[in-house]
Amino acid sequence: MAQRAPQFLPWLFRLLGRCSLATLHRLGALAGWLVYAASPRYRCHLRDNLAQAGFPPELRGAAAAEAGKQMLELARIWTKSQEEAVAQVREVRGWANVEAAQKAGHGILLLTPHLGCFEIAAQYYAARGGEIAVLYRPPKWAGLQRLIENGRQRARLRLAPADLSGVRTLMKTLKRGQTVGLLPDQTPKKGEGVWLDFFGHPAYTMTLAARLSELAPVVLMVCCERLPAGAGFRLHFAPPQAPIEGETLARAAAINREIETLIRRAPAQYLWGYHRYKGRQEAVKRERV
Repeated sequence: MAQRAPQFLPWLFRLLGRCSLATLHRLGALAGWLVYAASPRYRCHLRDNLAQAGFPPELRGAAAAEAGKQMLELARIWTKSQEEAVAQVREVRGWANVEAAQKAGHGILLLTPHLGCFEIAAQYYAARGGEIAVLYRPPKWAGLQRLIENGRQRARLRLAPADLSGVRTLMKTLKRGQTVGLLPDQTPKKGEGVWLDFFGHPAYTMTLAARLSELAPVVLMVCCERLPAGAGFRLHFAPPQAPIEGETLARAAAINREIETLIRRAPAQYLWGYHRYKGRQEAVKRERV
């Protein structure tokens, strides 16, 4: 059930949307550090996830700052027009991969992990004339729902509910030769995932991305890298470094490896506070009983 949001939050987001991206990133970095200092739970998740992935503790401060930037930059995406939002993308690499698939009439699966400004990838694709469907789960705070839906529901960008009907929509979209965008590193609900390695440790991993890859002739790994000093974003569309093939579990494991490759390019910009290893300790305990 959605929680009631403080009434000032939508107003605050609209106010922040008037700020430059550079200002939002400065404020976001400060907010990220404050949350890191004030929340023991968040600090523990970020610290443990970084350590399990093999990254040095010196990265904690930068990761907390980048997480804050990610939150506040949403104001310039959700409160602006599609054209204004995607204008912040200063450089695009690998768009030829998209054009080749479109020209051939192939369905495309865009896999975008929680790295950099992941919100803007589907917006950019739709702004360039492509039809795309993405999964959407309403926010926990109901007061923000209209703001978020208005910011995401753009021309040629269709929101599919994060349930069985939405999954069917994604499958039909790919079969029609259109494009689907998905966050492949979301932690699935209990019973809807499998335990697979992520940076060498078991993480509860969705199988949906793997199943959709079976329907998509073209799979592209996407990330939107945050440029220094609020200069904008660099968007990457790249084929997997190794083929995503075989049975569902093999595909899911391959996707995890591709996500790791993207993260290593800009490790501070991954949402390390997002608990990929959620439930691991409890699962290990049950296995030992």
